[in-house]
Amino acid sequence: MAEDKDSAEAIVSEVHKKISAAFEAFDHESNRTVDVREIGTIIRSLGCFPTEAELHDVIAEVEEDRTGYIHFERFLPTMTKVLLERKFRPIPEDLLLQAFEVLDQQKKGHLEPEELAKYMTQEGEPFTQQEMEEMLSAAIDPEKNLIYYKDFVSMMTIDTDM
Repeated sequence: MAEDKDSAEAIVSEVHKKISAAFEAFDHESNRTVDVREIGTIIRSLGCFPTEAELHDVIAEVEEDRTGYIHFERFLPTMTKVLLERKFRPIPEDLLLQAFEVLDQQKKGHLEPEELAKYMTQEGEPFTQQEMEEMLSAAIDPEKNLIYYKDFVSMMTIDTDM
């Protein structure tokens, strides 16, 4: 039984490290808080893709007194539970690739940033301007100003075997 407990603790410890690293990347003032508007990006960087409604539920659970900031101490237990329960599972890599391929009608292997922005802000559950800017900053090849979506998809899909 002790081995089971050790492996469970190791898994939780690994999850805590991932959450901490993701949170710290957005903790610009190193004060263990992040802007509430960055929580969605942090959660997605951990391989979880909640709907807007689910994201609002998580924020409601972790935001203190509607200050606009999330404290790490509140975020950690909630996010640990989300990861261990495998909530908000990511879309498989092949499905994401298929979605990009549908948009890339000429089969060029890339999309223009303006092209992607148009799809993401006008179709389905539209991205906000800020979300679009965040995504494009991660997705665009700076030298060619194009989105090579195969590279972007492999960057977005993390190994979820914990």
